[in-house]
Amino acid sequence: MDQGMKTVLETDRLFLRAFTPDDVDDLLGIFSDSEAMRYYPATKGREETIGWIDWNLRSYNEHGFGLWAAIRKDTAEFIGQCGLILQRNVDGHDELEIGYSFLRKQWNLGFVTEAAIACRDFGFTTLDRAHLVSLIDPENEASKRVAQKVGMSREKEIARWGRRIQVYGVAR
Repeated sequence: MDQGMKTVLETDRLFLRAFTPDDVDDLLGIFSDSEAMRYYPATKGREETIGWIDWNLRSYNEHGFGLWAAIRKDTAEFIGQCGLILQRNVDGHDELEIGYSFLRKQWNLGFVTEAAIACRDFGFTTLDRAHLVSLIDPENEASKRVAQKVGMSREKEIARWGRRIQVYGVAR
């Protein structure tokens, strides 16, 4: 791990750190993969990815959290992103969401769940939140499994982003 990069959270196998502009190409490994982005409206190009990183940098400054780069400790490679996102007006309430997306070659290795649990614990302890959610496409079974492993259960289904979205939640 580059000592110039500030680790926000650490798990047994991962560092979660703030994004930097140098992460564009790594993040494009997810955003340009149509399978990894299947449940998002569309893939993203370079300019959208730069905007995504900028949006997270603003979130760190404004809220003290955002999505963070997930780095494997054993190889020091970027494998995905996981963190907390302030979602406005989720069925009439602002909610703090645990969000995640990882490179496809890192799926089914437990990294997503490991990172999401660290983010859940950060939300409950450091941010003193009583409730966290994940907003999940009804067909995204893998994300539902991660949410369940984090302790979440399906609370409701809402209209958001022009489609149906399931809200999974967990209370402290």
